[in-house]
Order: sequence, then structure tokens, then C-alpha cells
Amino acid sequence: PGHGGILPGAKVTKEIAEIRGVPVGKDVLSPPSHSVFDTPRGLIEFIQQLRELSDGKPVGFKLCIGKRREFLSICKAIVETGIFPDFIAIDGGEGGTGAAPLEFSNRLGAPGVESLIFAHNALVGFDIRKEISLLSSGKVTGSFGILKLFALGADIAYSARAMMLALGCIQALRCNSNHCPTGVATQDRGLAEGIDVPDKRRRVQMYHKNTIESVAELVGAMGLPHTTDVMPWHLLRRVDLNEVKHYGELYHYLEPGELLASVLPGDFERAMKAASAETFQHVA
Repeated sequence: PGHGGILPGAKVTKEIAEIRGVPVGKDVLSPPSHSVFDTPRGLIEFIQQLRELSDGKPVGFKLCIGKRREFLSICKAIVETGIFPDFIAIDGGEGGTGAAPLEFSNRLGAPGVESLIFAHNALVGFDIRKEISLLSSGKVTGSFGILKLFALGADIAYSARAMMLALGCIQALRCNSNHCPTGVATQDRGLAEGIDVPDKRRRVQMYHKNTIESVAELVGAMGLPHTTDVMPWHLLRRVDLNEVKHYGELYHYLEPGELLASVLPGDFERAMKAASAETFQHVA
């Protein structure tokens, strides 16, 4: 969050240069902001434009939440335009790439759990949750991590870190240097040949298959028929030496349409008044 993508020139081969229309060996710097829109309404209208240009393919967006009002502004734009993204993917500020500045990947953005709960609450509060699939990540490496995201409000859990580890990543954090020792994040043919594709693709496949089977087993052990039945009260957390609470007690979960009422919930009132579909800036 807060930084444009950087593809170092060392990784821009002739093939990549031709695909992306950039010079060979030159850094490719993507700006942190988008050139097509600069308002919440503009974002939502751009989603509709992409949907039309792609003949109705699903279109959504991914973000790491910073200021709450900015996400609430997007929700207001959705309600006012009647244009619904097919999905919204929520990333936490915990980081995960070896190609970002360290302070950015470690410190910027709200934590994943709180971000997911807030985004779910916002969509429920505007009574648009049923129209939008909510995706979430957050260092998910096992079946419990997936169920935790479902319990907190996600429809879909996605995992990059675990798939990279299954592929052979050792988190050397040299993604940007073109010298990844395992050959996973490099265009150097000599290093890339270190990946045994027949073996690694099988490892990735089996990791995915066994993790999903484990999710099903856990849901069954909970006595539930489907992952959609996993709720905040199924997830417990120790809050001190002698007390355990479920997430429904730890966090305030809104009722459908609660943010459309004349009297707003106290913990949302300030951010709601500062949010506008016409700008990402503070309006109050």
C-alpha cells in the first residue's frame, strides 16, 4: 500500500519488454494512483466500463485499507450508482513481498483481521453485502487460517505465501534482484532451471488438495453443513488469563442497512460523516 509497483530493469527481458511494450533492461515504475479515476464514483464507474468491455466478465478490486472513510466513500458510491463490483479483495498491512521497501511492507496499512471485519461490516451496513463477494488473505498456510477468515466475514480465502512455499520459495527476500536462489522469482534462465517443474507442480497440487480436504473435515467436526455456516461466535480468543471470548463479543457486527439509517452507530459516525462518493478526501 502507498507505493507503486516496481519491476526492476534486471528482470525486464526481451520477452517481457515485448509483452509490456517497455524498453529492455529499464525499470518499469507503476504509479501508486490510477490514471483513469481519482474519486470513489470514478472507481465504481470504471468497474462498470471494464465489465462492459469484457462482455460481462467478473470485475472487482483489491486494496489494503488505510483510512476508514475512504472505504466508506466507495460504499457510498456503490449505493448511489447502483453499480456493484463482483468482488472486493482485502489485504492486510502485514506485508508479504520481497520486492517492496521494508518499512512499507511491514508498517503501512491496517491489520488483516480488523480490515476484513471492517469491510464486511461496511458492506452489511450499506445493505450491499449480498451483492459482493468478499475475498481475504493474511499469511494463510493451513485449513484453520481459511476457516478463521470465513468466520470473520470472508466468502473466499486466498493464499500466495503458502503456494510460493509449496513451489519452493525459501523467503530469501531477493525477489527484486533477479537472483532468487530457488529460481521462483527470477527471469535468469540458469537460476530458473533450478525448479523441477514436474515435482513442484505436484507439490502445489497436493498442498491445495489436502488443505481443502482439511477444511471440510474441520467444518464437519464443528457439526456444520457448509463453510458459509461458520460464524464469528465459532472462533474463540483468549483475552486474559481467565477469560475467553468469541469474535462476536470482541467486535461490533452491524445489522443489514444500519449505515443507511438516520442515526448511525457510534463507532462509525465520525468516519461516515467524513465520507463522500465524490472524493477520497475528508469532507466534514
